[in-house]
Amino acid sequence: SAIHGRGLFCKRNIEAGEMVIEYSGIVVRSVLTDKREKFYDSKGIGCYMFRIDDAEVVDATMHGSAARFINHSCEPNCYSRVIHVEGHKHIVIFALRRILRGEELTYDYKFPIEEPAAKLPCNCGAKRCRRFLN
Repeated sequence: SAIHGRGLFCKRNIEAGEMVIEYSGIVVRSVLTDKREKFYDSKGIGCYMFRIDDAEVVDATMHGSAARFINHSCEPNCYSRVIHVEGHKHIVIFALRRILRGEELTYDYKFPIEEPAAKLPCNCGAKRCRRFLN
């Protein structure tokens, strides 16, 4: 990906509103995420986590779907939603607009705003790029 390392690309045209993929992995308590992230960093492993809510996070780092490779964009073609299926929460990625075969899939990570020293640069290349993920 031109955005950041690996990316996920569309193999067929996808219509607006269509479900694209589920972000799956191991559901862990939020309080464990910092510890896991430090462990992954110490091993040189890229970390892929997605917050479900205040209490739970999906850790897709070691046992996740290809959705973990979807990069951030300030002008995305997808969006994420937490949906409930038979009492369980799932993170699902939907098409925001029609996506053409070969296009890179992106969504807005919506990271919380951080102090200037903790800003993460954005490489999405969008015309209206906010310059930072957070």
